Amino acid sequence: MSSIERLRRLGLFDARAPRYTSYPPANHFGENVGPNTVAHWLQAVPSGARVSLYLHIPYCRRLCWFCACRTQGTSTDRPLIPYLDQLRAEMAIVDANLPKDVVLSHVHLGGGTPTLLPPEMIRDLGRDIAAFRPWAEDCEFSVEIDPTEVDKPRIEALQEIGMNRASIGVQDFDPSVQECIGRIQSFEQTRDVVEMLRDSGVNSLNMDILYGLPHQDKGRMADSVQKVLSLAPDRVALYGYAHVPWMAKRQVMIPSDALPNAEERLHLFDTARRLFVWDGYREIGIDHYAREGDSMAEADRSNTLRRNFQGYTVDDSDLLIGLGASAISRYPQGFAQNHSTSSRYATAIAEGRPATVRGHAMSPEDLLRSDMIEMLMCRFELDLDELSARHGIPVVELRERVLHIPRDFPDHVEERGNRIRLTENARLVARLVAAELDQYAMPEGRHSRAL
Repeated sequence: MSSIERLRRLGLFDARAPRYTSYPPANHFGENVGPNTVAHWLQAVPSGARVSLYLHIPYCRRLCWFCACRTQGTSTDRPLIPYLDQLRAEMAIVDANLPKDVVLSHVHLGGGTPTLLPPEMIRDLGRDIAAFRPWAEDCEFSVEIDPTEVDKPRIEALQEIGMNRASIGVQDFDPSVQECIGRIQSFEQTRDVVEMLRDSGVNSLNMDILYGLPHQDKGRMADSVQKVLSLAPDRVALYGYAHVPWMAKRQVMIPSDALPNAEERLHLFDTARRLFVWDGYREIGIDHYAREGDSMAEADRSNTLRRNFQGYTVDDSDLLIGLGASAISRYPQGFAQNHSTSSRYATAIAEGRPATVRGHAMSPEDLLRSDMIEMLMCRFELDLDELSARHGIPVVELRERVLHIPRDFPDHVEERGNRIRLTENARLVARLVAAELDQYAMPEGRHSRAL
């Protein structure tokens, strides 16, 4: 039986599943977590803990049609000034509850388009971050870069405040594909920004590319990947485009009849994957690639790879504090998300309270399932001995929870003692296997395609 026939038998071409950047997925967050809960969780952070900080800049000069992130357009810098003031005020609210001796292990500026901030605003924000908490010696400070909305002064300002890793969105370099997704960005623009970053001393570089976009075919996919390879990024994320116009209204601008079908998406993915592997990149999880020597390749080799809202990560902190409208925080006790509407976020901050509007408090079973799903998504296995030691549950009880998985995926899952592993070529079904561990109902059709 061919691999395509096996995938068709599993229903993979029609299957939808969460991406499992959290468990439970964010669509299951509820109102049981609010500002008081978050204050208590912050106060419970252990002294000296390593903490990650995410700052969300929701503004963009243009709204790309493919994007499902929480963003809003602005043609001027006028709304940026009060928004940065709100970020500072939110930082002060967190500061009042967080132990003073924690250290920052990771800082990430995301969006939106963080690089639309003028240089002086970047420097001001950098001073606020530096004053918030000391940085660990190995702190990684990453920033999402839009090559069409950045210049040398802004790159220099970002480097001055500590940026040591840049993440560039590419999506696709073909003009006809770019026109269909509302993101015109030439290879030359991207190459010039890469050169500016490296000239400024920022040598760690990530790139994102999408498959499953309108009018993509194997030739266009290969051309875009080869252009990416010519820029020699340290890491690449190869994401499948999620066409969810019921969630991201701007996606109605994308002609659905121009989208590749499920089998065509598989061929697009495989075309890109082969090129990255042939160029010496290590496959990381289901959709990342890293050069040997990069910290993500090392984390994959040592089984210390993690997964969070940015996808795969080397961040070892169990605490991620999200600042800004719609930002999500992860605490050992659960998840908390801020108001996504800028006005409601601003009101909460003006009242001097956390802007939390929803979240999820983790039960012991949630913590176990979360650990199992992260292990599966990062290592493609369930190590029952390790899980038993972490959660204090006998191996025999854990085995009862997962006995059905090898039966449901006989061609893709195998048992080796107290380990249940996906077979060598089963990365494509990892999300479906993870869904077998998910105790929360998945609304029909509300998630992206599993492939």
